[in-house]
Amino acid sequence: MLFGLFLTLGVAVLSVALRSFQTSFAQKAGALGILISTYLAVYFLSGSVVTGLIAAAAWLFLPWLEILTRIRALRLPKEKALRPKRPPSEDVFPTLDEITKEVEGSGFKHVSDAGWDWEDYRQFFRLFYKDEDRAQATICLNEQNDLSFYYLRISSRANDGIIWTTWNYPLSYGLKLTPQFKINRQRPDQSFFQLYQSHREFLRQHQVETSVIDPMDEERIQLEIENDLRDQIAHNIKQGVLKPTAEGEVKYSWRGMVYLWCQFLLDLVRL
Repeated sequence: MLFGLFLTLGVAVLSVALRSFQTSFAQKAGALGILISTYLAVYFLSGSVVTGLIAAAAWLFLPWLEILTRIRALRLPKEKALRPKRPPSEDVFPTLDEITKEVEGSGFKHVSDAGWDWEDYRQFFRLFYKDEDRAQATICLNEQNDLSFYYLRISSRANDGIIWTTWNYPLSYGLKLTPQFKINRQRPDQSFFQLYQSHREFLRQHQVETSVIDPMDEERIQLEIENDLRDQIAHNIKQGVLKPTAEGEVKYSWRGMVYLWCQFLLDLVRL
């Protein structure tokens, strides 16, 4: 019994330690270790292999608690109009100025701050543009209830409608992207400079020249973001992930909730 206790504790502590590292291998090994430690704990308590496997598998179904409560009740507008928005406080986003300096240090010019609010959901965008590359960069902050996270995005809009995008979005993306988006996803711990170099290589690999990228200005940058959001909502309604409500909003369908769960499983594998 003591052997089982110490073995379980050892695996659990090692798993938590691995999850604190920023490398993909350590994160993935830590996630696997949590499943193993759960199995060991239940196995040594019950003496049943089947019960231990069921307990470990229960972690995979844990997201359904949030899906069936918060996500199921979530309502979103069909149209998301961006408005000028003041930057969040330092308590909410303490690294905003530091990241802004890093983006500007890569040759991007700060264009504007914008965002939108809907009930308890808020988004803030700090928009940048680089004339030389015709590239748009964005610092994005998402807030909902007590959860908030940020990510960085670099986009190049080609004149054939394709939006070449590099980002480090840290979570499962809750909606399907429209076919126009070609995504180069990078790890959340990468700096903006690393993302920018990856984006340039992304364009080179696909032979996307600066001459085929549309030039932008402040007004068009915001307009295109609004169009992207509108098209994304319409695309997800068409795909059955979202469905309209009687009040003119949209919400997740049952198919959409299953899609969210599958996204969680994919992220668990590719951490």
